[in-house]
Amino acid sequence: MTVLLTGAAGFIGMHVAQALLARGEPVVGVDNLTPYYDVRLKRARLERLRAQAGFSFIEADVADREAMLSLAAAHPAVTRVVHLAAQPGVRHSLVDPFAYVEANVMGHLVMLEFARRLPRLQHLVYASSSSVYGGNRKLPFAEADRVDHPVSLYAATKRSAELISESYAHLFDLPQTGLRFFTVYGPWGRPDMAPWMFADAILSGRPVTLYDGGRLKRDFTFVDDIAAGVLGCLDRPAEGGRPRLLNIGNNRSVEVRRFVELLEGALGRRAVIVDAPRPATDVAETFADIPAVLALCGFTPRTTIEAGVPRFASWYLSWREGVDRVGEPP
Repeated sequence: MTVLLTGAAGFIGMHVAQALLARGEPVVGVDNLTPYYDVRLKRARLERLRAQAGFSFIEADVADREAMLSLAAAHPAVTRVVHLAAQPGVRHSLVDPFAYVEANVMGHLVMLEFARRLPRLQHLVYASSSSVYGGNRKLPFAEADRVDHPVSLYAATKRSAELISESYAHLFDLPQTGLRFFTVYGPWGRPDMAPWMFADAILSGRPVTLYDGGRLKRDFTFVDDIAAGVLGCLDRPAEGGRPRLLNIGNNRSVEVRRFVELLEGALGRRAVIVDAPRPATDVAETFADIPAVLALCGFTPRTTIEAGVPRFASWYLSWREGVDRVGEPP
């Protein structure tokens, strides 16, 4: 049962691919290796995957309809699709809005057309985001909450993808599950994400900017828990005409300044803190309500930030040392 995985060179994509390969499932990885951040990191992730039996890679853009639809014809053995490719980054959507619509809306539509052309398709699982909850004040965020007030274009594109999936499930009986991820962190993370930027600033002696005194709260979720949740949902296909939307988070809201304190301890350095007002694109708090995914597949987050932050810090130190030593990833 071959799985086609988009965003295979990405942070979450690499971990999901590793989890699938570890249980003996062939994976066809797709990624366009966009230079949104250092492509060396993406290529290093791919090298780890290529070293494992059962992995093959195709460089392609999910928004390229001709390329992707030709892949559907060339891979009739694909039975499940995990669609993680996207243009990430909430704040960057203020800089390049067109990239978000192209990757997150058009790319999602192309993948739905791809999926419905697979003769043996059992399930399509795709990545949404906790950002769809926007400025909601009711906590924790539950799947039944209204999500019609996004505070960023990134959030709006992710909600658009959910709605397009709803229509495709109705029109084409396409079995789908959308997963709303909450603040994922861990080894092999992205340079544009807060943990990496905090660690880099701390080790370089640069100021760490914390909004509203670090009192913003996030449901920090370790990437291994996310990967386990993806596989658990993938194994339990939704009914064709009844698509699912599920939260996957740590079910715990933690102040950002607490995350920084743990990172200081793990790195053995004190941070130089600078306070700043909260940007318009950022929400005050995220907090995942997860009984639905627990009931579906027994998903329970196992990694506390007290355990996860040191694991991220250890990996980051190794990565940084390798780059500093030879100018290339370790």
